Amino acid sequence: MPRGLTTGSPAPRSRGNQSFTSGEKRLNIIITQKEVIAKESNGDYWVTQLLCQTICLMNDVTETIEEKASISFDIDSVRQRVSSRLESFYFEAVKEFCRGKRFRSSNDPYFKLLREISKQESSIVDLNLLANESSAVKGSINNIKEKRLPILLSSKPICERHFYYNSETKNFAIEDPALFYYLKHLDWEALRQECGFKHTDKDYEFDFAISFAGENRGLARQISSQLEVLDCAVFFDELFENNYLGKAWNKSFQDIFRNRSRLVVCLLDSHHNEKIWPTFERECFEPRVAEEAVIPIYLDDTPFVGIPKDTVGIRFSPDEESDIDNQVTDQIVFRLADRLDNV
Repeated sequence: MPRGLTTGSPAPRSRGNQSFTSGEKRLNIIITQKEVIAKESNGDYWVTQLLCQTICLMNDVTETIEEKASISFDIDSVRQRVSSRLESFYFEAVKEFCRGKRFRSSNDPYFKLLREISKQESSIVDLNLLANESSAVKGSINNIKEKRLPILLSSKPICERHFYYNSETKNFAIEDPALFYYLKHLDWEALRQECGFKHTDKDYEFDFAISFAGENRGLARQISSQLEVLDCAVFFDELFENNYLGKAWNKSFQDIFRNRSRLVVCLLDSHHNEKIWPTFERECFEPRVAEEAVIPIYLDDTPFVGIPKDTVGIRFSPDEESDIDNQVTDQIVFRLADRLDNV
C-alpha cells in the first residue's frame, strides 16, 4: 500500500476529508475529483482510504515524489480494481453465507437476502422492515429470519466473523465497511453460478407446507423438526400460531398452500378425508397436484377426490418394534429432502 495512506484501526467518517489532505501532503500529490471519491465511499473513512490507495497504485505512486503532481482516475476502473483486491478477503465468507447451512440448488434465501442488503444505503438493516419493503424477496427473508439465519451463523465461523444478527430485534449488520463496499459492487449473477443455484422466477417463504388431521399431529411434528435440521423452511401450524393471532386461518392457509410453499406434504388417511379443516386444506392445494407440487404420505388406503390413485407418494406404516424417529427419517424426511433437491 502507498505510504501515507495505510489503514489502521476503525475511525469515524468525519476523518474522510483528512485522508485527502494528509495523504496528498505526504506523497506530494493532488488527487483530482475528490467529490467522486466522496460519493463512491459514501463518506466512509476506510473506504476512502482504500480508494485513494488504489488510485495511487494505478498511477505508480508508492512513495513521496519529488515534483508535485496531479493524479486523475476513472472511477469504473478504480472500482473494478478495488473489488478485485477485496475478493481474496471476502469471497469465501460471502459464498459460504449464500449457500446456507446445507447446500441445495434451490436453497437460495440467504443469497437473496445478502443481495438485497447490498442495495441498501446502510449496512445495518431491520429484516422485518426490509421484508415488508421488498416484496420480491419477502418470502426468502421471512423464511430465514426467525431460526435459520442464527443457526447458519453459529454453524459457520467464517460467516459469524463477518456478519452479525440479533434474532430478537431482527437487526442484521455488516460492520466492516470494506465488505459492504465489496457487496455493493459484486457480480451477483456470477456468484449465483458459482454457488450452484438455479434461476427461480418465484420467491417462496416455505420449502414445505404440511397438511394433516389432528390425529397425526405427532407425525407432522416429527417430520417438521427433522426437515428443519436439514435447513428446510417448513410450515407446521403450531410453529406459527403467534404470527397469526387475530387473523383468519382460512385466508392465511389458502395463501400458504397455494402460493407461499414450494411443495405441499399431505398426511392422507381416513381422518384427513372426514374432517372439515383438512378437507379445506385439500381444496386449497388440489390445483397444485397437476403441477407435481403435492407429495402424499399415504397412511392408509383411503381414496381422495382430486388426488389420483397413481400420484406417486410415500406409503408409511411404521413398525412398532423399531425406533419411530429413524423410520420417519429414512422413509419420509430423506426422501422429501431429495425431492426438494430436484425441484
